[in-house]
Amino acid sequence: MYFVTTKHPAYVLFAMTPSERAAVGLTEAHVVHFLVRAADGTWQVRREWSGKQFSHTDFMLAVRDRDEPADPAQLLDLLPPELR
Repeated sequence: MYFVTTKHPAYVLFAMTPSERAAVGLTEAHVVHFLVRAADGTWQVRREWSGKQFSHTDFMLAVRDRDEPADPAQLLDLLPPELR
C-alpha cells in the first residue's frame, strides 16, 4: 500500500491511502493524526500520538507491504501496543 501526499491546511504533511478513506497528518507540534473519512466527506481523527514515540514515516513504512484493508481502522493494529 502507498500514501498519496496532498495539502491540508491543518497539517504540515497530509497523506491519504489510495482509496482516500484514511489519512495520516502531521501537525506543526509533531503530533501524528490517523484520520478516517466520514460519510459526509469530512476527516475525523481516530487516533493521535506523539511523533517522537512513533513517527508518521514509521507508520507509513509499516503498511508498505500490505494491501489496503476494507476497514481503514485495521491500520491502527500496526501501531505499537502502547499507542493502540
